[in-house]
Amino acid sequence: MATKVLMPQLGESVTEGTISRWLVSPGDTVKKYDPLCEVSTDKVNAEVPSSVSGTITEIVVPEGETVAVGALICYIEAENGQTGMEQPDGAAPARQSSPDKSEESAETQRPAARDKAKSVDRSGKARYSPAVLALAEKHNIDLNQVEGTGRGGRITRKDVLRFVEQGDGAAPRQTATTTAPTALRERTQPVSVEQGTEVGETQQIGEITVNPGDKVIPVSSVRRTIASRMVQSKHEAPHAWTMVEADVTRLVQYRNKIKDDFERNEGLKLTFLPFFIKAVVESLKEYPILNSVWAEDQIVIRKDINISIAVATEEALYVPVIKNADRLSILGIARAIDDLARKTRENRLTLDDMQGGTFTVNNTGSFGSIQSMPIINHPQAAIMSVEAITRKPVVIDDMIAIRDRVNLCLSLDHRILDGLVCGRFLQSVKQKVENMDANMTIY
Repeated sequence: MATKVLMPQLGESVTEGTISRWLVSPGDTVKKYDPLCEVSTDKVNAEVPSSVSGTITEIVVPEGETVAVGALICYIEAENGQTGMEQPDGAAPARQSSPDKSEESAETQRPAARDKAKSVDRSGKARYSPAVLALAEKHNIDLNQVEGTGRGGRITRKDVLRFVEQGDGAAPRQTATTTAPTALRERTQPVSVEQGTEVGETQQIGEITVNPGDKVIPVSSVRRTIASRMVQSKHEAPHAWTMVEADVTRLVQYRNKIKDDFERNEGLKLTFLPFFIKAVVESLKEYPILNSVWAEDQIVIRKDINISIAVATEEALYVPVIKNADRLSILGIARAIDDLARKTRENRLTLDDMQGGTFTVNNTGSFGSIQSMPIINHPQAAIMSVEAITRKPVVIDDMIAIRDRVNLCLSLDHRILDGLVCGRFLQSVKQKVENMDANMTIY
């Protein structure tokens, strides 16, 4: 019987997804859990696996098209009387990793069918599952040297293990700053201005007149969704802003003193951001109303303190989440930031990495900003930006002194929060960072 495959729910508040690539064609035979297509949203790129074994009979949505959650994307003729689940919540879940089960199913196809797939399409070799990437990194293997035996030449976990056993030219060991494999880096490169289509004659796009020589760049699904959510945040949440300036001279001196030993012992750089996040989570315990959301005619105060952090790539801005940040030491927060930043830039974020944020800390100071008015990360109640630390002359006891100063900028949802509680919250954060020095512990 024909089974409908629907666009799955790819995360909280996600309402649509874009078919970025089909991995199958009509007439192809698939096993249950075999990947059917790649779907991209503003939160994550995911593979949609088959919920049944059978034959692809029709692809309804072409590559590059964006459809709503629950929309029909293809049909599968199920074998042996199987009944596929035809709704997003019931279908096999979309995944960011490729479980061994799916990889093994691709390997255990009938030899003739596998050979046919390999002869038709070798594009799968450039697509690596997280399991394959992890093995390649562990054994320092250049995946371009590995022969794939999966569908379309896809490199599977068994292929990598076989390569290791045969000792076929492992790549030289690299340092902890190893980047993603070449194919992955190429896949995540953004569209540049040079890749835009130059207009030869005057055109009208909506209310905009496009003149000859102008370039038009298609908006990616990520950028389109970011735009939609920013507009939603500005329209639904009445934004207000406030700012305090903190003296972080002692923090700067302490961090500069221990950063080299920290990097040598822990294997990662100690930035200022973990200190500010630590101060924020401690202040959220004192003022939990800032750790809340607006729910129609009610306010929901979250029990967990999960800090969203903004991580910028050349293509877009992503906001992964540090779960239970209030339970972590500064070292723990630093490790979480490093892990999420690396996964973002290597295009390895999972749905879980992106979900559950209750308050956002934005490190705009990393690119030199000294004051900003960030847009609230909907549906959270507030977002705080940590600006650049600058040295300034200030008056202390009627004398001029040079001190390290930083602006802490807070955007708030005025439906939930007022200036009084936000002012007290910022003063609490300020007091905490001003008292960070050699008397504290980072462990």
